[in-house]
Amino acid sequence: MRPIQAPFPATRFRRTRASGALRALTRETTLTVDDFIWPVFVRDGENTVEPIASMPGVNRLSIDRLVEAAAEAHALGIPAICLFPYTDPALKTELCEEAWNPENLSNRAIRAIKAAVPDIAVMTDIALDPYNANGHDGIVRNGEIVNDETVEALVKMALAQAEAGADILGPSDMMDGRIGAIRTALEAAGHRNVTILSYAAKYASSFYGPFRDAVGASGALKGDKKTYQMDPGNSDEALRLIERDLREGADMVMVKPGMAYLDICRRVKDAFGVPTYAYQVSGEYAMLCGAAERGWLDGDKVMLESLMAFKRAGCDGILTYFAPKAARLLRQG
Repeated sequence: MRPIQAPFPATRFRRTRASGALRALTRETTLTVDDFIWPVFVRDGENTVEPIASMPGVNRLSIDRLVEAAAEAHALGIPAICLFPYTDPALKTELCEEAWNPENLSNRAIRAIKAAVPDIAVMTDIALDPYNANGHDGIVRNGEIVNDETVEALVKMALAQAEAGADILGPSDMMDGRIGAIRTALEAAGHRNVTILSYAAKYASSFYGPFRDAVGASGALKGDKKTYQMDPGNSDEALRLIERDLREGADMVMVKPGMAYLDICRRVKDAFGVPTYAYQVSGEYAMLCGAAERGWLDGDKVMLESLMAFKRAGCDGILTYFAPKAARLLRQG
């Protein structure tokens, strides 16, 4: 329904823009710290902070330093963090057995964070690429990323993470049928309250490069991921995937990447009205940081503007590496 308005000069749109107070009163979309999930990278070691060259300001953290970061995030009001492991290459195999090892890096990190900062939600990544000698999200057989065998591995990975205390599981692999298989296994094992935030519409994007550096998957990757991640030219397919994952038991859904796919976010929210998230991925983050470092953009302003765009497009929250910085700015008012 279109709003009713008088003709000019009875209606002057600039009236409600005339002051900060009026702009605040008439603002349609609001960004708060409650909207953030902070992706973080964990590595082995002690008291280790290892910068990631392609992601300015982002580090791989040893578990002890990660616990400190989680406490800081909680103090800032950030409701959740999402863990991504940098796995020792010696532990990577073609069958990815380390992915469901109860004592792997991710599971030890989950337990440490939940012990020290129990009120922050811990989200995990469910995909095999950090553990795969071939760098793929699934098991590779004769050059093919096999679906059903991968799903069996993902179920074991999900159960290990749930046992470690994860609050939110994030299947990011894009295998067919994995949400239903994971949900069934969680129910059978008594993990009825573990939430699934499905990477339901994940595109085969070129914006992921810095992330693959961060988890050590770039050098291992053979070929590309186009046989299981979405074609960037497709939009209707995203809705079909979202509907499938919801029917299989996903509680929340995600579009990835974010800024180049805001049209997908809006379509998903309008079509389903479910908790909808987007991932402001590593390439988007690095792009904004790089321009800001060169003085081409005001870094703080474009950061907040980019995050507001996700909310305006219908997202309930954003996975963003900017989360702590944005939280501090929002706290300042």
